[in-house]
Amino acid sequence: MTPRITSRPRGRNPEPVSKRKTSPPASSGVGAKLRAARERSGATVRGIARAIGVSPSLISQIEHGRVMPSVGTLYAITTELGLLVDDVFKEEQGTAPRTASPPAASSRARLAATAPMGPVQDRESRRVIRLASGVRWELLTATPDDELEFLYVVYDVGGESCPHDSMMRHGGKEYAYLLSGRLGVKIGFEEFELGPGQSISFDAQVPHRLFTIGEQPAVAVWAVLNRQGDVRPQRPTAPVAVKRGSRAKS
Repeated sequence: MTPRITSRPRGRNPEPVSKRKTSPPASSGVGAKLRAARERSGATVRGIARAIGVSPSLISQIEHGRVMPSVGTLYAITTELGLLVDDVFKEEQGTAPRTASPPAASSRARLAATAPMGPVQDRESRRVIRLASGVRWELLTATPDDELEFLYVVYDVGGESCPHDSMMRHGGKEYAYLLSGRLGVKIGFEEFELGPGQSISFDAQVPHRLFTIGEQPAVAVWAVLNRQGDVRPQRPTAPVAVKRGSRAKS
């Protein structure tokens, strides 16, 4: 592990289009799925907003697909509604997961999109959602898992899990392995900078924040264990406000 961060580049230039890798298309209907889950639970827009510490207007905009939630807000909503991340990725009933393959794609890719679910998840048929602030999640499990959320995560240049003056927390533990780029991880009062080949694990009930460092996207394999099944007393799940200008303790 490298020493805590004392400064980080402020660059926000997007990665050149020519260098971007092709990835599966993002899943649509995240807001509609959240709205349906809220209505099934009997909760109101104002009730959810009050519980997670955001405005009713933001919840309404998310549910109607006008804006995408940040990582922190999505975790807060799904935790409040008792949803797994897999519930957000689910395709509409009766439809197969969309793939990144063009019409002339190989027969193998086309079969992968329509084959019965098994233990193997092909890259071409991963389910994807794009969140606010330049974050993309790709689900790495082919079948639902009630205990583990296993993701391929991309934080674009300037990407962050929540605003600079906020942090998030939820149940369970998080584990990550960085494949490329550099990722800042703030846990409580400490900050760490991860480079390729480095990994990290931490208690997700401790307030934390993730953000890209430098001029390349940060790509990682991420796992969240037992987020909904954590039996410890739950602290608030909404992003936690922090004072601007605060620094990690020496």
